[in-house]
Amino acid sequence: MDTKDVLYELRTKNGLTQDELAEKLYVTRQAVSRWENGETVPNTETLKLLSGLFGVSINTLLGSPRQLICQCCGMPLDDSIISHEKDGSLNENYCQWCYADGTYTYSNMDDLIDICIPNMVSQGFAEEQARAYLKQTLPQLDYWKRYEELSDHGEFDAFKKQLIEEINDLHIEGMPKLEKLNALVGSYVNLEYTLPNGAKVKFLNDSTTYLGNQLEPEFGGDRCFGVLAAMDFILICTYGEGGSDPELVLYKKR
Repeated sequence: MDTKDVLYELRTKNGLTQDELAEKLYVTRQAVSRWENGETVPNTETLKLLSGLFGVSINTLLGSPRQLICQCCGMPLDDSIISHEKDGSLNENYCQWCYADGTYTYSNMDDLIDICIPNMVSQGFAEEQARAYLKQTLPQLDYWKRYEELSDHGEFDAFKKQLIEEINDLHIEGMPKLEKLNALVGSYVNLEYTLPNGAKVKFLNDSTTYLGNQLEPEFGGDRCFGVLAAMDFILICTYGEGGSDPELVLYKKR
């Protein structure tokens, strides 16, 4: 699809006239018309505004001339899983699991491989095949090649360690000891709760990256635990098989 077709589709899908889109972008209606006729293409700054307005990557706006892959884990990217900066703009270099709100979530390649392998196995890869592929591929990606330049030198890992200690210190009956916190995105169960800022979200909210894990009960049984944490809160939910019968068992504002 060409840029002109992408822009027309996005504008009409969002119920905007050419005049209304032009007003949002601080351009003339004639400029929008020329884009949609294929006479011109928006400049870089306007493409950034369009990306923010419609929630799609600049790559999509340009007709997807290249296949985007996460430069941390190697996952193919589309607009639904591209990461965000702190200001909400898209970062087309990473998926939302590896880079969240301006923060890199992995500093250890082996930890990332352990997270990726079950997903690849579910897609038909043998475990050893998946591990060998990742060990060969990840070092070639930009994040790992430039790790010393891009990393925060352990600051985020220290924050995760602090969270893990806080959660384990709660000593919740039946919950196994938490060893790791992973980046989590997407709905898991339908429990709605209220964040400290007053916003009501589900566990988990599709548009937000949290830290957390799903844990099996320590002593068997049919209940599992969902651990969800962010800068200002810790939430622990207990749920049955398949996410049934969710129950909020603890909420702690940090």
